[in-house]
Amino acid sequence: MERQRVIALRSSVVGTALEWYDFFLYGTAAAIVFNVLFFTRLDPMIGTLAAFGSYALGFVVRPLGGFVFGHIGDRIGRKNVLVITLLMMGLSTTLIGFLPTYASIGIAAPILLTLLRLIQGFAAGAEFGGAVTMSAEYAPVHKRGYYASWPGVGVALGVVLSAGVFTLVRQMPEADFMDYGWRIPFILSSIGLAVGMYIRLYVLESPAFEKIKSKKAVQKSPISAVWKHHRRHLLIAIGARFSENTAGYIFQVWALSYLTAQLKVDASIGLIAVLIGAGLGALLNPLWGMLSDRIGRKPVYILGIVVMILGSWPFFMMLETRETPMIIGGFVMMIVFGLYPMFSVQAAFFAELFPPSVRMSGICMARELSSVITGGMAPVIATGLLAYYGGSYYPIIGYLVFMGGVALIALLMAPETRGVIYEEDA
Repeated sequence: MERQRVIALRSSVVGTALEWYDFFLYGTAAAIVFNVLFFTRLDPMIGTLAAFGSYALGFVVRPLGGFVFGHIGDRIGRKNVLVITLLMMGLSTTLIGFLPTYASIGIAAPILLTLLRLIQGFAAGAEFGGAVTMSAEYAPVHKRGYYASWPGVGVALGVVLSAGVFTLVRQMPEADFMDYGWRIPFILSSIGLAVGMYIRLYVLESPAFEKIKSKKAVQKSPISAVWKHHRRHLLIAIGARFSENTAGYIFQVWALSYLTAQLKVDASIGLIAVLIGAGLGALLNPLWGMLSDRIGRKPVYILGIVVMILGSWPFFMMLETRETPMIIGGFVMMIVFGLYPMFSVQAAFFAELFPPSVRMSGICMARELSSVITGGMAPVIATGLLAYYGGSYYPIIGYLVFMGGVALIALLMAPETRGVIYEEDA
C-alpha cells in the first residue's frame, strides 16, 4: 500500500506539472509571441486580446472535458482517465511547437492554434481533478491535507518549468527567438509526456474506487447525483474557486503582459518573478496542507483570500516602480501567500465535500464550471478593463476584490471538512 501511495503521488505530481507547464506556457506565449506571430494583422492591443481570447477558449471546453472524464472516472476508474488526459495534453502542446505562423499559411495558423488549444482544454478538464481524487483516496484521513497538496506541487513545478524555459529562450537574439526559439519550450513538452506516461501506467486504481466496485455501488449517472444530492457543496466549491483561479491567472499569466505592454518592462523580469514565486510556492505547498490537517481547511483558505484582497493595490504599486526587486517582491507576495494557501488546501477540501462514488465528477464540475468565468476569462477581462479605462489598474483591483469577496462568502457558508470520513474511504 505504501509503495502504491508513493507511485500515485509521483504520478499526480508529474501529470499536473505537465498540465500546467502546457497551460501556463500557452498563456506566456499569448502575452509575448502569439499576439505578434498568429494575430499579425490586428492592432497590438486587439492582437493581445485575440491571443488571450484563444487562451480563454481552452477554458470554455474544460467543463465539457470535466463532465465527460469525471463521469468516466466515477464509472470506470480514475487511472484510465489520467492516462488519456495526459496523452492529449502532451501531444497537443508538442504540436503547437511545430505550427506554421500567419506569415506562412495565413488565417489557417490562428485556426490551428485555437484547435490545439481546445484539445488542451478538453483534456485539462479532468487532469487535475483526477490527480487530486487519486491522491486524496490514497491518503490517510488524518494526513489528507498533506497528501492531497502534492498535485499542487506539480502545478507549481509546471509554472516554474514554463517560466524557466521561456526565460532561457528569451536570452536568444530577438530575431532568433521570434523565428524558432519560442517553439523550443512547446516541443520539450514531449519529454514530460514520456516520463508521465511511464509512471502513470504503473499506478493501480485507487482503493476507494475498488471498494465502490466491489460493493456494486458505482453510480449510473454521477453528474446527476452530484446535482441532486450534493448541490450545496458543489456551489460552495464553485464559489471558493473565484479567488484562487482568478489569482492564478492574473498574477502568473496576465501580469506578464501588463509588465511588457503597459509598463515597458523587459519580459524576462516578469518571468523571473513568476519563477521565484512559483518555486517558493512549490516548497511551501505541502506545509500549507499540513497546517490544514492541524487547524482545518477553512482558516488556511481564508488566509489566502484575505491576502489576495488586501494585497492587490500594493501589488500594482510595486509593479509601477519598475524596479526589479519590487516587482519580484510583489509577485512573491501574491503567489506564495495569496494563491498557494488557497490552492494547496483546495484539493483536500473539495475531495472531502463529495463522497467517493461521485468525487471525481464533483471535483471536476466545481473546478471547470468556475474556470470558465474565473481563470479562463481573467486575462481577457483584465486586458479589456485596462483598455477601456485608459491603462488604469484600479478597475482590475476592484475585479480582484470582488472575486475574493465571492470566495470569502462561499468559505463562510462551507462546513469544516477536516477529518470527514466516508464509508469507502475507511
